[in-house]
Amino acid sequence: MKILHFADLHLGVESYGRIDPATGLSSRFLDFQFALDQVVDYALENRVDLVLFCGDAYQSREPSQTQQREFARRINRLSTSGIPIFLLIGNHDLPNAIGRATTCEIFDTLAIKNVYVSNRPEIHRIPTKSGTIQIVSLPWLRRSAVLSKEETKNLSLEQINQKLQQVLTEVIATKVQELDPRLPAILASHVWVSGAKVGSERSMTIGQEHALLLSNVANPAFDYVALGHIHKHQVLSHNPPVVYPGSLERLDFSEEEDDKGFYLVEIDSYKETGKRQVSFDFHPVTGRRFLTININIEPQDADPTSTVLKAIRLSGEDKIRDAIVRLQISLPAEIEGQLRDNDIRNALKETHYFTIAKDIKRETRLRLGKWTAEEITPPDALRAYLESNFTPERAKILLEYGEKLIQEQATRQEQG
Repeated sequence: MKILHFADLHLGVESYGRIDPATGLSSRFLDFQFALDQVVDYALENRVDLVLFCGDAYQSREPSQTQQREFARRINRLSTSGIPIFLLIGNHDLPNAIGRATTCEIFDTLAIKNVYVSNRPEIHRIPTKSGTIQIVSLPWLRRSAVLSKEETKNLSLEQINQKLQQVLTEVIATKVQELDPRLPAILASHVWVSGAKVGSERSMTIGQEHALLLSNVANPAFDYVALGHIHKHQVLSHNPPVVYPGSLERLDFSEEEDDKGFYLVEIDSYKETGKRQVSFDFHPVTGRRFLTININIEPQDADPTSTVLKAIRLSGEDKIRDAIVRLQISLPAEIEGQLRDNDIRNALKETHYFTIAKDIKRETRLRLGKWTAEEITPPDALRAYLESNFTPERAKILLEYGEKLIQEQATRQEQG
């Protein structure tokens, strides 16, 4: 049985984009469509048994009609080809108000063949061409969906999250008891598991949202634990496999170094022993490159523009072309006016999108330790300056000459 596991599509991200003249749509919207197309193409070409999506189909909780149309087109390619697809609800898929439909609920409402949607904890038994598979679903849940107001009354945010963790752990344990051990079983969850390395969702910390322990999800009753919500692909456990595929496209510069893609999971059953063996491999997709170029310009640089242009060239023409580039220039304030902005922008014309940020270093006055400007003597001021800017040996020599000059000047003043 071959299962394609991906998550966190976030269709609708338009940051760092521009209007595509052929379609009138954001170029970044097209990037995310292209990433999803690669997933669908792989599933069709390799005739996988199931496509498993673990949440956050859209960036917005209320996606536009165009975004919904393009997502539905790709789901339709799978379903009409006889490949079942399981859609789990993530936090970005939930509406702002209770009672409104989730972003994927329309597929369930229309009872689209081969499309399964889960917005609450339950067990799905899905028939595939290689047999039936069980999926225990644990979508993103609002606190209000599992905890009453009385339960959370007078509790701190940390206590509420602990309570929610306890409830979700009990839900998993209960569903495990309902599994048929003769069939392969997967836990599909959109959740933060403690210990995972975060990508663009780096603002998440324990105390702000609930998290499950690895031991809560790595139950031996599952052949594979498919996760979503964290944007960095990673394997948290191998027995059973507990896996985040990460986001399908780079959302921002925090994901600059991350490979993007999906996992292909294969479950082999042995009739003689009744045991199942699981393998899983990461398959990268082609996505938009992000590139940061850091340049530090020294005060004595006679031509800072040439320094910047050289750094851009050294980054590589192939890496810059069609990439989203962030140019960060650190330079002293006194030579800022020497930068030829038009030349720099022209050097970045082959990029898909670029930003230029300047960190201007302003000269700061010398800190004189315990002294104030009113009470420090000229020799002490000279000593503080020399010790801050020169080696001890050099400072000692210069101080000797300086003290002689100060003494000579004072003598002249006394002689009047």
